[in-house]
Amino acid sequence: MTDTGSTRVRRGDTRQRIRDVALRLFAAHGYEKTSLREIAEEIGVTKAALYYHFKTKEDILVAIHDDFTGPIDELIAWGREQPRTVETAREILRRYSLALEDASDLFRFMQENAAVIRDLSLHERFKERSRVIARLISPPGAPLEERVRAVAALYTMHAGVFAIAQHLDEEVGSEERRLAVLRVAEEMVVRAAEKCGRESARTDGPGTGGSGSGGRGPAPG
Repeated sequence: MTDTGSTRVRRGDTRQRIRDVALRLFAAHGYEKTSLREIAEEIGVTKAALYYHFKTKEDILVAIHDDFTGPIDELIAWGREQPRTVETAREILRRYSLALEDASDLFRFMQENAAVIRDLSLHERFKERSRVIARLISPPGAPLEERVRAVAALYTMHAGVFAIAQHLDEEVGSEERRLAVLRVAEEMVVRAAEKCGRESARTDGPGTGGSGSGGRGPAPG
């Protein structure tokens, strides 16, 4: 009797090993200089066995990308169902921070291999996710300056993965750096919410005679 459950697990393990080893080799030797044969040899399988799971390097890279960005898609789906409050924005940033840290190897690879990423349209997919998250953490009805602040908070978090470690003189652990970056990003979205709250109060205050679009913004925390 065939143990189909065990077979599925073994196949899943092999696919995961292929993705893990391929990303490591791509990062170490460059995407263009890494062959399917080298990936197969590193894993200890035949090239034919590798073809069973992935036909091309592009297929492997897309699978790696989808693997790491799945939690971000889940976060976006969750965020769309939540009220647009500063508390929601802070929770989105907290979860996004963890997702970025988990995918840090992929995002560093994407930065260093921009031409490949563009050819596969992965960069556009990442930018679209970033645009959606920026909207989710922006106060509703926010003026341009506060929307810019929300985008800046998001890119502060991206810099925390890609670049900030290069500009710090002292040795800082990855978790300490992540939390510091998260605090700075949170300060930006809180400030944006508070500014929108003050504008709303001025617009909707006694004697103004109007509700104003800023009235939808959250009150200061």
